[in-house]
Amino acid sequence: MLFVYAGTLFVSATLLFAVQPMFGKMVLPLLGGTPAVWNTCMVFYQAVLLTGYLYAHLSIRWLGPRRQAVLHLALMALPWLVLPISVAGWVPEPGANPVPWLLALLTVGVGLPLFVVSASAPMLQAWFADTGHRAAGDPYFLYAASNLGSMLALLSYPFLIEPNFTVQGGLWSQTRLWAGGYALLGVLAVVCAALLWRSRRPTRAHDQARADDDPPDVPNEVPGWGRRLRWIALAFAPSSLMLGVTAHLTTDIAAVPLLWVVPLSLYLLTFVLVFARRKILPHRWMLWMPPLAVAAVAGTFFYGAGGGVAIEVPIHLAAFFLTAMVCHGELARTRPASSHLTEFYIWMSVGGVLGGSFNALVAPQIFTTVLEYPLIIVAACLLRPQPAVKRTGWAWGLDVAVPAAIGAGAAWAALWTDHHWGRATGYAVDAFRRLGFDRIPFGLEPEHIVAAAVLGTTAALVVLLQRWPLRFGLGVAALLVANLVYSNLEIRPLHIQRSFFGVLKVGYDPHLEVYQLYHGSTRHGTQFLDPDKRAIPTTYYNEAGPVGQVLRAVEQRRGERPIEEVGVVGLGTGTLAAYAEPGQRFTFFEIDPAVVDVAANSGYFTYLRDAGGDGEIVLGDARLSVARQPNDKYDLLIIDAFSSDSIPVHLVTREAIALYFEKITEDAVVMVHISNRYLDIGPVIAKIAEDAGVVHRTCRYGPTAEEKAEGASGSHWMALARKPEHLGRLCRDHDWETIQTRPDDPVWTDDFSNIVDVLD
Repeated sequence: MLFVYAGTLFVSATLLFAVQPMFGKMVLPLLGGTPAVWNTCMVFYQAVLLTGYLYAHLSIRWLGPRRQAVLHLALMALPWLVLPISVAGWVPEPGANPVPWLLALLTVGVGLPLFVVSASAPMLQAWFADTGHRAAGDPYFLYAASNLGSMLALLSYPFLIEPNFTVQGGLWSQTRLWAGGYALLGVLAVVCAALLWRSRRPTRAHDQARADDDPPDVPNEVPGWGRRLRWIALAFAPSSLMLGVTAHLTTDIAAVPLLWVVPLSLYLLTFVLVFARRKILPHRWMLWMPPLAVAAVAGTFFYGAGGGVAIEVPIHLAAFFLTAMVCHGELARTRPASSHLTEFYIWMSVGGVLGGSFNALVAPQIFTTVLEYPLIIVAACLLRPQPAVKRTGWAWGLDVAVPAAIGAGAAWAALWTDHHWGRATGYAVDAFRRLGFDRIPFGLEPEHIVAAAVLGTTAALVVLLQRWPLRFGLGVAALLVANLVYSNLEIRPLHIQRSFFGVLKVGYDPHLEVYQLYHGSTRHGTQFLDPDKRAIPTTYYNEAGPVGQVLRAVEQRRGERPIEEVGVVGLGTGTLAAYAEPGQRFTFFEIDPAVVDVAANSGYFTYLRDAGGDGEIVLGDARLSVARQPNDKYDLLIIDAFSSDSIPVHLVTREAIALYFEKITEDAVVMVHISNRYLDIGPVIAKIAEDAGVVHRTCRYGPTAEEKAEGASGSHWMALARKPEHLGRLCRDHDWETIQTRPDDPVWTDDFSNIVDVLD
């Protein structure tokens, strides 16, 4: 009996969490690949989970487990009205807030199946508790089996389901596989119900004995509101942190299911560990480990993504995992007796929904930056259990005074460094010379050493406060404020705007006298304030770089037939408009209205205003917008729509490249910007080009010192054309090379992409 119930919970959890990355991948091409898609989906999943838990709790309370089993078996037939899952016929309205549209799609597409499956965890545990089995007194260990299934389902998607079932049959095969799994769940639910009906109904004496057999740390009394509110808070923080770390990582790496599922898998793993009968990681150990990881995370907010994926990703994931272990460990330690099991899960689910809603729905409306992530880190620190000692007034005063002093000291050091930059960097260089180094090692700059000295000292002092939760939480807040002060000294923010697609920041660099546009931690454009330099195309689009080379090569090849129509996927600051000449028309495709607002604001950037040719901005997802354009229209099509360092995968698939070639003239060129700190997309596009029978060349450009002084940045581009001669002299230029592909490399399609293979 025990194995049947555990297996049924395992299957239901697998179905519940396998559908999440699968459905997310279905809707990504419709919404530009932004991480907000996943966060919105997660809020919906959590809300459905809460609804399922409420249904299980109320129906069992009113009908009893045995009669409720009849109701549930009948309810399980309803999802077949919408299976297999599909998003056919759904298209978002360009420029409108996508959240209501996405929630409506989720409700219609997967709402009913998810609702039925989500009720399984508390419901099956309640059924099992009513069977009279010797382990029925504390059925919480079944929750560990449920979360283990959830975690394995998530991890199997990018490594097993996606590579195999997409190459062979596309998402169509995945949806039918899921429908088959749901049919199996129905059979197992019937077996569980039969075992429940055949078992002897427990007597009142048996119920009392079972309650008495609950573990010693499981209270038998009715939970009070203080305990319920703490359960909500302990569930709220990890749920919010999960979405916060997911958004942080996927903004700078890639908005693909691989990176979505890792934080969620760790989140589920914490439930497996804390509710398991045998504790692999004792709760008391976990209380001492998070402070170091949290301090390291605070440091990465200053250095940004400069530490690289191999450093930053493990730090953030480790801090999240350890913090979630503390919060969920407290939930497990304070869980009620089995007679209040379904209520306990409801309050946990309420906390999860509130945490997800805070990140996906509330925070974007009240914060102009992604402030929710560091805020919840501080909140999680405050939720650490208080020491069992009586606190005096002096202790409460120190809880505020000590962190305030640490933060004030760090802020003063930051401001002193900014005003005495030469002296501060000189101290750093002298310190390393005394250690025997001719220069600062590891390629570090003096400013990094100065910042590390101040922030490292601050972090060490904060870690020493971990015995006092309030003092430690406020100390972490002070450390984060110090990091914010440092980061704003280098690039002073003038304008910050947040949308569904991320956070845009316009900053002023006083050293270079330029305005710069950032999305996340990636610069998307620069323009000089000097009137004599304002018309110069800078950063990745400078004239000496690949963009300038391609334009000159195409113009030289075309001779007397000038380039008339240019399409650009991705607006940025509108820098490419600097190349527009009278008689030319540049059409920019942009999904984010906030980007249009910034680029069109001549108080910051004037490329669009000063363009020599005609221009047009088309708002909406690039794939959908380009598809609506006439065929054979563009003489040059430039794909540069990568927000931060993330990759909208649906823009670099076989279907996407085929669409681009439909929209260009016979001898036109398609350029793709593939600069990335983490991913090497070049071989992917080369394989697609080979599959499509078109030629390609790639150029990795590094500017000279003189070019850097003119605002140039290193960049990596690819050029594609139907025939080699269409690329002009680029085919004879040694800087433009061909990427060799392997015969067994799969071709990326709308249904298949494997981000593991392109991690750089």
